[in-house]
Amino acid sequence: MTHVNLDFLPAHILTPIRCAMKEGQITIERLTEIRLRVKRRIYIHYMSSGALACEKACDYIVNESDIRDVIDRLTEYSLYAYDDEIRQGFITIRGGHRIGLAGQVIKEGGKIMNIKNISFLNIRLAHQIMGCGNNVMPYIICKDRLLDTLIISPPGCGKTTLLRDIVRIISSGDGINEGLNVGLVDERSEIAGSYMGEPQLEVGDRTDVMDACPKAEGMLLLLRSMNPDVIAVDEIGSREDVEAINYIINCGCGILATVHGESIDDIRTRPILRKLVEERSFDRYIVLGRSRGIGTVESVFDERGNELLSMDYSYMCI
Repeated sequence: MTHVNLDFLPAHILTPIRCAMKEGQITIERLTEIRLRVKRRIYIHYMSSGALACEKACDYIVNESDIRDVIDRLTEYSLYAYDDEIRQGFITIRGGHRIGLAGQVIKEGGKIMNIKNISFLNIRLAHQIMGCGNNVMPYIICKDRLLDTLIISPPGCGKTTLLRDIVRIISSGDGINEGLNVGLVDERSEIAGSYMGEPQLEVGDRTDVMDACPKAEGMLLLLRSMNPDVIAVDEIGSREDVEAINYIINCGCGILATVHGESIDDIRTRPILRKLVEERSFDRYIVLGRSRGIGTVESVFDERGNELLSMDYSYMCI
């Protein structure tokens, strides 16, 4: 996993977090989230040695000035520069870390214009597991071409981590297959973790990132402007997403996408997504779960639903 530095937190917040980590023998590489809530204790979330999600409370009560102090540091005292992201409920900072925000929503004309009196923060630490996609590559690459692939996963099972590493591998090449030009639509700045337009996480030598752009629009923009061999996108689900994917496939460009779900059958029950399965838009399906902890690759299926591989291991075990 990539190294994480918590120096962006003020000392009086960082000290109780480090004490809790020392008490629980939690390494920084296992830390996934830091949750700050006004008048509540700090909670840290981490992965156990078996890739199970765990939680631990820190012996410190957060106050309003703590939240302001942390936000000032995270935004380098330029909160106004993050207005567009704040309206979406998050900001992305240097290092690719994503900060979820909650507080009082300001609306105008039925649209969210801002969030003020921010009282809750969820600091999601960006981790990268280099090589976690290696074992699935033989099943989704054929003759230097990516087979159209959909990663199906419940929330919190590592689909974005796997997607990122597959993008990195197909973009840079793996010593057997040549690298491909990849267009990456990163609507919530989670995949590449871009800061000021520059990816903070490794997404490969031939990857062009459309950051903070709606998925359907971003896919079509990349197709028109960057001439990609593959377009990658996280968490599809809208009718516009499905229409864009069908257009991309019909144009001869490969697609790599993720979706929330438990199985192929689960996807079939959703009217908007059912068409993709019934028309065999995807050549491969990778199903993630938790049977061996977070990041378990449960199965790989072909377009007909035939199981090609039951891996039964967790790529997040560290």
